[in-house]
Amino acid sequence: MSEKPMTERALLGAGAENPSAWLRLAPNVRMGFLAVVAAVALWMLAMGIDSQMGLFWIYGLAFGFVLQRSRFCFASAFRDIFLLQHGRTLKGVLAGLAVATLGFGLVMSKQVPNPSLGFLPPEANVLPIGLHLVVGGLIFGIGMVVAGGCVSGSVYRMGEGYVASWVSFGGILVGLLLTAYTWNWWWDASIATGWRVWLPTYLGHGGALALTLLALLGVYLLVVWWESRSGMVIPETPFVGSGGDGFRARIDDNLRQTFVHGWPAITGGVALGALNVMLFYTAHPWGFTGELSRWMLGLSSALGIGPGELQGAASLPGCTLEVGQGGFLNHMIFLVWGMVMGSFVAALFSGEFKIRRPRQNRRYAQAAGGGLLMGAGATLAMGCTIGAFFSAIPSLALNGWVFAVFLAIGAWIGTQIIQRID
Repeated sequence: MSEKPMTERALLGAGAENPSAWLRLAPNVRMGFLAVVAAVALWMLAMGIDSQMGLFWIYGLAFGFVLQRSRFCFASAFRDIFLLQHGRTLKGVLAGLAVATLGFGLVMSKQVPNPSLGFLPPEANVLPIGLHLVVGGLIFGIGMVVAGGCVSGSVYRMGEGYVASWVSFGGILVGLLLTAYTWNWWWDASIATGWRVWLPTYLGHGGALALTLLALLGVYLLVVWWESRSGMVIPETPFVGSGGDGFRARIDDNLRQTFVHGWPAITGGVALGALNVMLFYTAHPWGFTGELSRWMLGLSSALGIGPGELQGAASLPGCTLEVGQGGFLNHMIFLVWGMVMGSFVAALFSGEFKIRRPRQNRRYAQAAGGGLLMGAGATLAMGCTIGAFFSAIPSLALNGWVFAVFLAIGAWIGTQIIQRID
């Protein structure tokens, strides 16, 4: 769909024989520092408006930086299992889920010490289960594979200069808006009567945590078994340092390992899981599409073509549709664009930023159509692979597992589609 990232040696250019020249000579590094200055200026602007906005800008930068460095994409995690029969990225997803589950469990045990009373933890992504979740998971899974990236994958590729990912992002926005017009029908037909299952209510905190971790272990073993059937295991590319023992050489090796050499998927997953825990402790779990819906619903309402009142949406957590009130600036807009900026900074430092246009024009339609499906699926599932999956399973909520199952089925269908159109 686009050019592959440059090799590490190509990135070093004139500094390949003398790695310490990386900091001194590489133009991409100088551009990276300028981007950091811009990010700091925007942080100061956000802090001047509200301290929470500044904090969410920092979170966004961190999420985006990790996504780009580890090339972390849920679409590739599911697609590669079916298309290439290897689970390198999916193992990273499982590692991130395990870290987030432990952290979320601790936070929620403080919020709801006695879960048997029937109270749900505030902000945790415990969402109704029903036909809407099945349909949402299926069409989101299809869309992310057809588009060539999920929401997180689209975000870091936007920061790298992938034009198709910007088109996919636009498709997500349109999909969110169009499906919002059907929200009240889905509310009456499925969402309002959906079963909200928080596992600690039935198993206690310890039992729910143990069951979730065992389930993640089971999926990991299934992935290893799947790889063993095909014999396909793609190891991470090891970092090769300069071999120097001096202080300068070691510092430069550390910098190149962080900013140039790609991170293992498991490292990225663990980092994202930890960041998700920190964000939950600060305010709420990691999410994305709720803010996008706020933009589109706010714009459509301002133009007099909005979907009107959305039944029950305000009473649900996660990335549920937001009606666009509260003005243009809020903390979530800084999280969303901070992720793009964080990826941009990482791409500049690594030399992986370049405006990349699809070689075939039909890829634009493919990216837009896949994005449209992702927006529609995220509306029905009340979240994308971030909110309805990566933040829902650690919330010890059954809906996260239901979404994951149908997301995987949708990804398999999407894989069949791209094999026939590519």
